[in-house]
Formats: sequence, C-alpha cells, structure tokens
Amino acid sequence: MGSLYRYYKPLTSICFSPPPTKSYLLHSIKFKTHFSPTKKTRLHRFFTSLTSSSLPSIKTNGGDASAASQSSELWLYNTMSRKKELFKPKVEGKVGMYVCGVTAYDLSHIGHARVYVTFDVLLRYLKHLGFDVHYVRNFTDVDDKIIARANELGEDPISLSKRYCEEFLHDMVYLHCLPPSVEPRVSDHMPQIIDMIERILENGYAYRIDGDVYFSVDKLPEYGRLSGRKLEDNRAGERVAVDSRKKNPADFALWKSAKEGEPFWDSPWGPGRPGWHIECSAMSAAYLGHSFDIHGGGMDLVFPHHENEIAQSCAACRDSNISYWVHNGFVTIDSEKMSKSLGNFFTIRQVINLYHPLALRLFLLGTHYRSPVNYSDVQLESASERIFYIYQTLHDCENILSQHRVAFEKDAIPPDTINDINKFHDTLVTSMSDDLHTPVLLSALSDPLKIINDMLHTRKGKKQIKRIESIAALEKMVRNALMVLGLMPPTYNEALQQLREKALRRAKLTEDQILQKIEERTVARKDKDYEKSDAIRKDLAALGIALMDSPDGTSWRPAIPLALQEQQVAST
Repeated sequence: MGSLYRYYKPLTSICFSPPPTKSYLLHSIKFKTHFSPTKKTRLHRFFTSLTSSSLPSIKTNGGDASAASQSSELWLYNTMSRKKELFKPKVEGKVGMYVCGVTAYDLSHIGHARVYVTFDVLLRYLKHLGFDVHYVRNFTDVDDKIIARANELGEDPISLSKRYCEEFLHDMVYLHCLPPSVEPRVSDHMPQIIDMIERILENGYAYRIDGDVYFSVDKLPEYGRLSGRKLEDNRAGERVAVDSRKKNPADFALWKSAKEGEPFWDSPWGPGRPGWHIECSAMSAAYLGHSFDIHGGGMDLVFPHHENEIAQSCAACRDSNISYWVHNGFVTIDSEKMSKSLGNFFTIRQVINLYHPLALRLFLLGTHYRSPVNYSDVQLESASERIFYIYQTLHDCENILSQHRVAFEKDAIPPDTINDINKFHDTLVTSMSDDLHTPVLLSALSDPLKIINDMLHTRKGKKQIKRIESIAALEKMVRNALMVLGLMPPTYNEALQQLREKALRRAKLTEDQILQKIEERTVARKDKDYEKSDAIRKDLAALGIALMDSPDGTSWRPAIPLALQEQQVAST
C-alpha cells in the first residue's frame, strides 16, 4: 500500500510574515546562473536599492513633477464591469493588491513572465504616483499537479514545490520584478483555509460528502458575474472534478479527503487538503482583509478560479468586495495560448539563455497587457536590438557626462530641451494612466534618444548651446522612465556586455572569431577587394552581427539576423 504524507500545524492563527528584506534577494539568486558571482553581487545591490522611495519622479524645467504625477488620474480596465474605471483606493494613499502566483511544480514559462511583469509595472506605477502599496503574491504549493509530478519523480510534494518556488524567485530577479510585500504559501495557511471553509458551511453555501466539502453554486444567484457565464453553461472541467455525488456538476471542492500517496492535514471533516480556489480566498483575506483594491492574474483565471474565489469569499463574508479585477492577455504561439498543459511553452530559463532578461521584458511590454502577444524569434531579436540601442545611447551619455560637472541651476537647460522633456513627461503620464499603455511610452522614447544621439555624434548637435546640460537632463528623463518600466539595468556597460554575450551565443561565435573577421575585412578593404569585404559583412549580418565603420576603426554590435529582418519586412 502507498503511504500518506501527513502535514499538520495546530489550528491557531499564524503571525504574518514581515515585508521582504535584503536576504530575500540574496536567497533568490543563490542558484546556478549564467552571470558571474561578481555580477550577481552587483545585481543584488541594485535590486536592494529599489525601494518605493527610490523610484524617481520625472523633473521638468528644473522642478519636481511628483506633485503632477500624484494628481494624475489612473484608469484601469475592470473585468467585472468590462470597462475602464478611474482608480480610487479604499484608503487614501494606500493600495492593497493580490496577484495569484504560480502553482510550483516546474520551471515557469514566459506566459508566467507576462503575468508578473504586468503587475510589476502596475506596482511600479502606483509607487510612482505616490501610493503605499501592500502587494501580496502567493505560491500554490499544495495541488493535484504538484502531487502528480512528485509521484512521477518519487519526491515529497512539499519539497518539490519548495524547490520550484525558489527557482521562480530566481526568475523574478532576472526579470527585474520587485519583491512583493509578502509571499504566502498554502502549506503555511491551513488554519486560515479551514476556518474559512467552516464559515462557508455555517452560512449554508457548502455541503459535506464522505470527508469532502463542496461549494454549492446554486446557493449563490450572482455566481458567474465576473466571467459572464450562465450557470447552465458551466460544467465540470479543469480543476473542477467530475463527481456524480455533487449536487451540481459545477460545484467545486473546498476540501478533498486524503488519498494514498498524497499529503494531508487534519480538519473537522477528516484528514485531507484544500481545493485550489479556497487557497487564494483565505490568503488574500489573511493579509488584505475581505475588502481590498486590486485582484489580478492571467486571463485564464477569470473562470473558474476568480469566479470561484468571489463565490467563496462572499459566502464566508457578505462584506467581501474587491474594487478592481485586472487580467492580462495570453502569450501565444501560432495564435494558441502558451501553457504547460498544451506542451507548447518555452521556460523563462530557455529564453534568457539566449536573450537578455530585459530584452524579454521589453518584448512583453511592447504589447498592451490585455492584448495577446505572439511569441517569435524575430520579436525577441527586435527587442534585443532595441534595448541595446537604448543602453548604448545612455552609456555614451555617461561617458561624456563623466568628463563634465553639470549643475542644474536656474535657466541651465535650454528652452527647446525643456519642451522636449515636458512633452515626454506628458506622454508618460497620459499613456501609463490610460490602463498602463506601455507600448505608447516605449515608442515615445525614440524622440529623446534620437535627440541625445544627435547631440553626441552629429556636427550640428555638438554645436548646440548648453549641450552637456541638455544631454544630462534628457538622460535623467529617459532613466526615470526606464525605472517606471522596470528596464533600468544595474549599469549600462554591464548590460551591453551581457547583450553582446547573448548575441555571440545565438550566432555560435566567439568574440575572437568576430575580431578575426574584422581584421580580414580590413585587409580586404586595403587591398580594394570589396567583394570579399562585403561578403564578410554579409556573412556576419546573417548571424546577427552588424559591423560599424568609423574613423576609429570597425566595431560590432548585435543586430537582427538578415533572414529574420526579411521575415519582419514580409510580415509588415
């Protein structure tokens, strides 16, 4: 006979976990990475500096625009009302936000990355507007999928889940997602879960069958209001078990009786474990109360998960109310949702093995969060090339500014530059306040970056009055926007080097091999063998390596491989 794994904690209240400290990030980056120990240390220092107070406000005309930012209105699309609504927190100046976390049984894929990048941007922008955000993101570490995977591998389910929770944290650091205020795990919250189930039973919304407890959807007339589904349309399906004992096929499990080979906890209904949906209801109530501002997750959670959360929470407490239900769109491959269950997914680790994590983040932010984004190599190559251009421009700024001492005194910045800064700031506020329209903000970066490059590299730009002051002001403006978007690297130089390393890996070349090709091309040009010179350039371009000639010699940078460029042109 198979054995039962027994997990028991006394049915008493637990102490809430404190907000993450510096050890959070140290703990999450101890696993194997493609960064050196020195670079991991720099990455840790950078992230531990990103507190809410360090997220900058953009300044215009030498003044602080934080007041303007704080007074700007934020509109969010509410899945419940199916329209954009003006964001008004329940408590002035404070925001409670709960985002459903991963079910930890495998490495996370880029569909997960989109969810948590989306809500990281929302977190950052709320902080930018001056809100004090209490952000809760859970881990599901007790679930059918975890148990099935653990049985396949012969592991303890809780240990397996713990391992993948740590790997997930590791991925979040790479993607520059700020740590939540608290990250509760199901296995640590059985008392709260059991207490909520008891209240649902007492209020007459659930029933017991042979050690199982089911929620009765017929008892809640408003069931289906989030998803818009009619009760007669609902049927047993994903994570809604088919069970002839149920009063209605759509009834879902609050508590599952123990089975052989599964972990279990003691309860008033006998040994067992919670259903999937009750976990988030109990944990969100534990840390944010029954009434809070934002509940978020992927669009696939609208039904059944979030619909069932609403049902449970209202059944346990009639005053339960979440103001805004926010959901992001899918990552698709060939117009089909990316998911583990379909087997058509790429893990975050697979992608960042070839592309910089911030190139992946830029790719995800290049589409509005509610729209589907189609994964493709050409899109990632384009994002990688774009972010290299951004960091190269800002790195060039740093180099020239390091040679000057810039004091922002009254009238230090020319009127034209002030106008450019104000225009960009207006775009930032307008786009981000309109349901986080990140593609508009990313597109708006083109103008200040072009102005900076003109001032750095063109004859006309180099002659501009107060050129250094303008470069410094524009660089700071762009940097602040990157902070809001979560695209600011620890250092520009380090990010550029990492982007080059990734390009070399994709091209299956070493830098020495490229330098040898550059030397061969230089000799061919001296010999006026332009056919060979052009062939070398074209061969490298086909691999995603662009050569750039200047009076100082020839250098290289990552670029979109020629075949993918042609594919990109054909698709547009």
